[in-house]
Amino acid sequence: MGYEDHKHLALQSVTCAVVIISDSRTEKTDESGKLLTERLSAAGHQVSDFSMLKNDALAIRNKLGELLHSAETQVIITSGGTGASKMDLTIETVMPLLEKKLDGFGELFRYLTFQEINTGSILSRACAGVALGKIIICLPGSLKAVSLALEKIILPEIGHMVREASR
Repeated sequence: MGYEDHKHLALQSVTCAVVIISDSRTEKTDESGKLLTERLSAAGHQVSDFSMLKNDALAIRNKLGELLHSAETQVIITSGGTGASKMDLTIETVMPLLEKKLDGFGELFRYLTFQEINTGSILSRACAGVALGKIIICLPGSLKAVSLALEKIILPEIGHMVREASR
C-alpha cells in the first residue's frame, strides 16, 4: 500500500492534549497554547486536555505519563522547552519515553524554519515520536514556530500519524 492509500485511510478527527512548558508564560500571556487549541479544534480535532507546566522534568514526566495512560488521548503536543539553554529540558524528558522516533518531523520542521529564519533553525530541537501507540510532538514555544508546524506538518498529517501509530 502506497502513501496515498495510507493517507486516504487517515483519521479525520483525533483527540489531542496540549502541554505548554514555560517558566515565563501564564494562561493570560500564552499565545502558542491558544493557537494550538484553536487551530486543532477548527480542523475538527478534539482538545481533551490543556496544561501549563514549568520547566521541571518530574512535572513533565508525570503529566506525560498521565496522558499516555489516558484512553482518550491520541496525540500529545508540547510547546516550549526545546531550545539549547540549561532550562530547556522537554526533549531530554520526552526522548526516553519514545518507542519510535519520527526523525522526519524534526528534520522537516528545521528545513521549513530555515526557509523563514535562516541558520537560527539549528537551535531547534523539535521532534516527534510514538509512545504506547500515541503520537508525541514537541514544538518550540514561539508563536511563529507553532503556527508553522501546525500549518505545514501537523494538520496535514495528524490523522495519518495516529492511524499508523495505533496499528
